[in-house]
Amino acid sequence: MKLKDKVAVVTGGAMGNGLGIVKVFLKYGAKVAILDYDQHLDEVIKTLKNQNYDVEGYICDIRDKDKIEGVMKEIAQKFGRIDILVNNAGVAKLEAFDKMTDEVRDFHFDINIKGTWNVTKAALSYMEKGSIVNLSSVTGPMVADAGEVAYATTKAALLGFTKSLAMELVTRNIRVNAILPGYIMTPMVEGIAKDTDKENPESVVDGIAKGIPMKRLGTILELGELAAFLASEESSYITGEGIVIDGGSTLPETMSVGV
Repeated sequence: MKLKDKVAVVTGGAMGNGLGIVKVFLKYGAKVAILDYDQHLDEVIKTLKNQNYDVEGYICDIRDKDKIEGVMKEIAQKFGRIDILVNNAGVAKLEAFDKMTDEVRDFHFDINIKGTWNVTKAALSYMEKGSIVNLSSVTGPMVADAGEVAYATTKAALLGFTKSLAMELVTRNIRVNAILPGYIMTPMVEGIAKDTDKENPESVVDGIAKGIPMKRLGTILELGELAAFLASEESSYITGEGIVIDGGSTLPETMSVGV
């Protein structure tokens, strides 16, 4: 129980990677507060409480700074402190750069960057020590496809945010690291597959898997295990790092050469 009685805040925890992180944290004994904009959160909280987990949900938009500050205060009053923050909430909308509106650009910037900024600043008021884990991506810092300019820009920014914040918080015994996922089977990936081929989205997922050395997409629980490691004392000498979890997808120099 490496996270026993630790108080963790997870944004975007009602589905996808966030839900995987929440489930793994609870498995390891953490008390978890989930922040999410989706009304599906109520159902998730009910299900987890029925399994006797110590979990609370807060429906909020991380773009709303005042709301986030109020939620963090409420979490701290209930649990006494915050030990772990996972900035998972994020959005991705594929669109060609020359056709992208300012509204779509700002949608990414306001949630992926400013929202993470808002949550982190509010949470730090209640953290005496602990761990912050930011969800970046291999997209942006390492690779990119057409249509991902806004998303890639924000995810690269989160890696810079992670490194600089780690330097500022190291003297407060707060570690800051980032996870750089490749393709994990999430609702976001399912949405991209449907946008690409509405009639046969499964073929898009199969095509993605063929380009990954492990020949499959990752699971949300596998990502959750990495987040739990970075949140725990098992990673006590790691800070300012971006850890890739991608099944080897960023390893090949080319997909057309082999033995």
